[in-house]
Amino acid sequence: MISRIILRGGAALGVLALAIAPAYAGSSEALLKRLHEKGILSDEDYTELLAQEQAEASAPAPASAPAAAAPAGDPGLYVKRTESGIGLEVGPATIKFSGSVNGFYVHDNPASASASTAVTGGVASVGTRNSSAVRNGLLPGFLKVEVSTRQEGWDIGAFFGMYPGINSAAWGALGANNGGQPTALATAGIDFRQTYLTFGKPTVGTFKIGRDIGLFGSEAILNDITLLSSGTPGGNVAPGNTTLGRIGVGYIYTDFQPQITYTSPSFGGVQASVGVFQPLSSLTGPAQENSQPGFQGKITYDATLGGVALRAWAGGVTQRHNEITGQSYTGQGLDFGGKVTAGPITAVGYYYTAKGLGTTVLGLHDTDGFGNARKSDGFYLQALASFGKFAVGGSYGESSLHYANAADALASPNLVDTNSSWVGQVRYSLTSWVTLIGEYTHSKAKAHSGNAASSDALALGGILFF
Repeated sequence: MISRIILRGGAALGVLALAIAPAYAGSSEALLKRLHEKGILSDEDYTELLAQEQAEASAPAPASAPAAAAPAGDPGLYVKRTESGIGLEVGPATIKFSGSVNGFYVHDNPASASASTAVTGGVASVGTRNSSAVRNGLLPGFLKVEVSTRQEGWDIGAFFGMYPGINSAAWGALGANNGGQPTALATAGIDFRQTYLTFGKPTVGTFKIGRDIGLFGSEAILNDITLLSSGTPGGNVAPGNTTLGRIGVGYIYTDFQPQITYTSPSFGGVQASVGVFQPLSSLTGPAQENSQPGFQGKITYDATLGGVALRAWAGGVTQRHNEITGQSYTGQGLDFGGKVTAGPITAVGYYYTAKGLGTTVLGLHDTDGFGNARKSDGFYLQALASFGKFAVGGSYGESSLHYANAADALASPNLVDTNSSWVGQVRYSLTSWVTLIGEYTHSKAKAHSGNAASSDALALGGILFF
């Protein structure tokens, strides 16, 4: 019987347990031979393991002790399916799997490119021709694995989230989120957004250590109807890992960030989270060497009043930025929002204000060329009505960016003033897993100079969750 096969010579450690069946003469040697032929075992490993196997086979069998009856309910001796979701319980641990796959045909019709359509930081497409793509929406696909258990009174969890897109990736400064590469022999990229552990107690709260979604701006994207669809394409000729949805046209992207956070228990529907975060450098400002972490926090309130479900939230972020020139500034922001569900109608309102955060994503156009912080703000309003398997929704949002000073205005006349978009959406729930979606998005970018660009996008496709 082979109880363990160790793959060395640069290979990973592997374990092959064959205890579920009796070992027959020659069966273990045949398996070693197959592994050797497939290149999994090196010549040296094969020779060594074969000698060990032959020695074990020729040794006298030890006297077998009477089998002890397994204690009832012993957590180390069972495997069963979980009561909900897709997963299994293995001894003391619960393993669950969840995931999503989506794809959309997106046709984008941009305004013609000219000097009057130049907008630095604009999200509307600009070009001389329409474009078509089969691509992911705002979400890439994802596969999440969650392992949880209870040890010494603590609820323990480990989480892994892999987010592969369907479009070929051109690896660059933004990894899998870089502009796409629609050519033959290219491969899709995997965005490993989530890797974190948790431990907590119902009366104490939960601590999280690792990489996960941020706190500031998280409610904005999680309640956005374009999360399940496309929204603004954000480049359709060479599709990247995702579209923009409403990112940059209503809120700043929260992002997935290294963090240590604490979330309190719920007190009458009120729950708070605070955390220390890996400091982020500016994407467009002077080079930085940041010595202090970032801090984020969020408070939520959930209630049901007279059959109406309410969720309200407020969040904040602050981080000190140290430029190599010696200048420094503090990036900070606040956001507020609420969601109301009454019967078949769900409405969402959201607003943010910031200084030194930039627009669209954290650190984009956050300062002028000398490190002076720019202010920004934005909002979106949204409604979704559900009628059986059908749902109809729409939203409007804007994100605005302001000059740091008069010199900034002179140096960057075409800097984006406002990005905005209208979204109309129709959904059909084909099954409990599959939703088909049709969507129209009109995006517009306006510069401080008066330049403007606009584009219209039609998206048709579907998304699956399990």
